[in-house]
Amino acid sequence: MSPKPKTSGRFLALGLFFALALPLFGQSETNKIFIARAEREFLTALRQFESNTNDYAAAWRFGRASFDWADCATNDARRAEIARIGIAACRQSLAGQPKSAPGHYYLAMNFGQLAQAEAPSLAAYRLVKEIEREFKAAADLDEKFDFAGPPRCLGLLYRDAPGWPVSIGSRHKARDWLDRAAALAPGFPENQLNLAETHLQWHQRAEAEKALNQLDAIWPAARTNLVGAVWEKSWQEWGGRRAAARTEFSRIYQGKSSR
Repeated sequence: MSPKPKTSGRFLALGLFFALALPLFGQSETNKIFIARAEREFLTALRQFESNTNDYAAAWRFGRASFDWADCATNDARRAEIARIGIAACRQSLAGQPKSAPGHYYLAMNFGQLAQAEAPSLAAYRLVKEIEREFKAAADLDEKFDFAGPPRCLGLLYRDAPGWPVSIGSRHKARDWLDRAAALAPGFPENQLNLAETHLQWHQRAEAEKALNQLDAIWPAARTNLVGAVWEKSWQEWGGRRAAARTEFSRIYQGKSSR
């Protein structure tokens, strides 16, 4: 299992399209620290990969670092450039180890970065099936990787992609995969947050409240277990999303939560 998630696992709507990455960073001092850290990790992974290009694990780790740095890009051209580097690295990893769950997983993630950079466009739409295929391959090989990352990302892909006939979006598939991720890694905040946000989006009060309460229940242990600099960005995002979800729940249901 990856020592830390290399994605929030969220999909963000871009008009009729969706994106596989976090929003662009602002220029706060905190975010500048995260950007600098991602760049350092990218350069370190690049050196490790270049020192032994036949090390297929180093290749997918470089793909992972590429995703993280692309996620910090402040313009689409730069995002696409870095994503293509990550795609090439993951493809090289899979050429040597075709049954590598991380290789398929981070190939999908970098495809997502490229899709975000190119959206809205036909090229971006064509990447949807590529993303779906690679996440499914990762799920078949190791669905628990990255705290149930493959099911989590598939769920968000089906939730946020346009539906038929435009694309592959499906509420039924989204619910199945998001529930699967939460069942596989119930103590991981991202999985419970995704459920809460999804049920709020779908105006499913009971399910949203259940997910929010479950998130509250796991929060202290997660805070204890997921520590260190590598988790700082995740906790900043999760804290904001948790507060926003609670606020949205109160707004929709007039504060009539059982809590």
